[in-house]
Amino acid sequence: MSKLALNKSTLNKEGRKVKAYRRFVPALDMKRKQLLAARASARQEKTQNEQQLQALEEEIRQQLPMLPQFKGQPEQLVEIQELTLSQTNLVGLKLPEIQTLKIEPRAYSLLGSDHWLDHLTRLLIEATRLKIQHRLLDQRLQLLESGLQKTTQRLNLFDKVLIPQAERNIRRIRIALSDSERAAVVTSKIAKNKRLKAARA
Repeated sequence: MSKLALNKSTLNKEGRKVKAYRRFVPALDMKRKQLLAARASARQEKTQNEQQLQALEEEIRQQLPMLPQFKGQPEQLVEIQELTLSQTNLVGLKLPEIQTLKIEPRAYSLLGSDHWLDHLTRLLIEATRLKIQHRLLDQRLQLLESGLQKTTQRLNLFDKVLIPQAERNIRRIRIALSDSERAAVVTSKIAKNKRLKAARA
């Protein structure tokens, strides 16, 4: 770490630093608040999604108690035909969102299948949609947590480290310059007194 030069040039430089840092702080604080709000919203969405999924699983258990005897694999009754994602920009953070999602039942023999498979298929389509949303919400939350952590660290760096450090430097320089000015005045008075004594002699 370089030694602080206690002069007017450094004083001006440190003053400019403080002004620049203080301009960053409100923008970073606003970004942090927006990320906090987005994280709270994503958490609420995820909770609702989990509740809907649990309710759907309970509905399947209650309405289709015969499902454990089903010889096939229920998840193979539906297929994702189309899934495209897009990105939304939130204060510089790119968050994924579903643009299109198309889930369709797979073809099966209506005559050779149980009558309740139609109902199960409809419920499975909804469960698949909820599970995809859940995975996407997990990704969004991870990105928001990471973005929030970085923004908070940057805000703390300016607010708790860089600005106080620059302000301490300014105080040190001002004290040093003030001491230097007083010393110059004293030296000047001593020299003047010496000249006066020499002139009288």
